[in-house]
Amino acid sequence: MTSTSPASQHWTAVCTIDDILPDTGVCARVEQRHVAIFRVGADRFFAIDNFDPKSQASVLSRGLVGNLGQRLVVASPLYKHHFDLSSGECLEAPEHSVRAYPVRAEREQLLVSLG
Repeated sequence: MTSTSPASQHWTAVCTIDDILPDTGVCARVEQRHVAIFRVGADRFFAIDNFDPKSQASVLSRGLVGNLGQRLVVASPLYKHHFDLSSGECLEAPEHSVRAYPVRAEREQLLVSLG
């Protein structure tokens, strides 16, 4: 991912913080992409593509959030592949990795940037 300054990024409001229960995810459409937004604990947020390349379905937002060692992951509900929430890397099959996106909270709103 190319790094850009936050001021030059386009941010899209996707939901309020309270719309996501801790340790779960939701799906939002951002600029024609299905993005899975996850809340870990009370105040950590992550966004990755919602599309699971192995199953060819938009399901990652419905996966189980947890950790493998020090890595925060979501397990796909279909094939149980684990995706790193920070990077989008698929731990079992790196060729199935997805994109990760920056998320920020602003006045109780969550915003996502596709870069």
